[in-house]
This record gives sequence, C-alpha cells and structure tokens, in this order.
Amino acid sequence: MASGKDDQQKATERKTRMVSIVIAATMILWLGGNFIGGRIGLPGRYAVLFDLLALAGFVWSLVVIYQIWRARREE
Repeated sequence: MASGKDDQQKATERKTRMVSIVIAATMILWLGGNFIGGRIGLPGRYAVLFDLLALAGFVWSLVVIYQIWRARREE
C-alpha cells in the first residue's frame, strides 16, 4: 500500500512541476510575443491571438491545479 501512495504522490509532484512550467512559459511567451509584435509592427489580430493562447494556457493550468487540490484533499 505504501508504494501506491508513493506513486500517487510522485504523480502529483509531476503535475505540479508541469503546471509551474506551463505557467512560466505561457507568461514569458505572451509578454515576449506582444513586445516583439509591437516592435515589428504586427497587426492587432496577432496580439489577440497571443492573448487567446495565453488564456488557454492559464485555463488549462487552473484546471490541473484544481485536480491537484482535489487529489491532496482526498489523501
């Protein structure tokens, strides 16, 4: 039984690391995309595209964070 809990804890830790990487990468790419897009004169529709992609990354992160929270509450 201890092995099952260890595996579950490791899976939760992997999810947590993945979420932190996705949040950091999303923020960096979003800010970088908007900054570079403004510098090279991309149309505004590309800024909206960067915003929607960032929003998708953040929503995914929130869903996974909720799953992690629920899993830890059940332990």
